[in-house]
Amino acid sequence: MKLKWTDSLEIAIALEDAHPDVDPKAIRFTDLMDWVMALDDFDDDPAHCGEKILEGIQMAWIEERE
Repeated sequence: MKLKWTDSLEIAIALEDAHPDVDPKAIRFTDLMDWVMALDDFDDDPAHCGEKILEGIQMAWIEERE
């Protein structure tokens, strides 16, 4: 299954696995977008991403971490 921008929980889990030493509260959105697009299972158009989507991914990652 390929991940899309709207799959925030699944993306957060993948990011937690890929970047366990990163504090998701302190990440810049530019880095977050790059890391999401670098995930092996991610396949979506970068143009479909916006600040609201990145905030949702960040919040899901913070909740996953806690």
